[in-house]
Amino acid sequence: MPADLSGTWNLLSSDNFDGYMLALGIDFATRKIAKLLKPQKVIEQNGNSFTIHTYSSLRNYLVTFTVGEEFEEENKGLDNRKCKSLVTWDSDRLTCVQKGEKKNRGWTHWIEGDKLHLEMFCEGQVCKQTFQRA
Repeated sequence: MPADLSGTWNLLSSDNFDGYMLALGIDFATRKIAKLLKPQKVIEQNGNSFTIHTYSSLRNYLVTFTVGEEFEEENKGLDNRKCKSLVTWDSDRLTCVQKGEKKNRGWTHWIEGDKLHLEMFCEGQVCKQTFQRA
């Protein structure tokens, strides 16, 4: 049975966020501001259907998907690119592969103990974030 990622999660730590944003082509000023933010994730999981809200004082982001079904994702408010995304379960890890302008792009979410982990990757850069349940 896959993990239940549902809940409200507050950012505890972020490693190499600037490198990841640079790989996405995000401008200097936006990167400086974004590194100061402490986003909150709200994950709603119903079986293999997900809604993930990411809230911050700069921008909010919403993605809705069903595991195993490719979808068109518009990263409005992030790097503003469109890509084809496919989310799958890899054991108890939720993994997304995004195909578009940027190579080797995607993310993985998983839970260890009471922490939610997120690795975001793009063109060789990996950002590791840890969230605590609110």
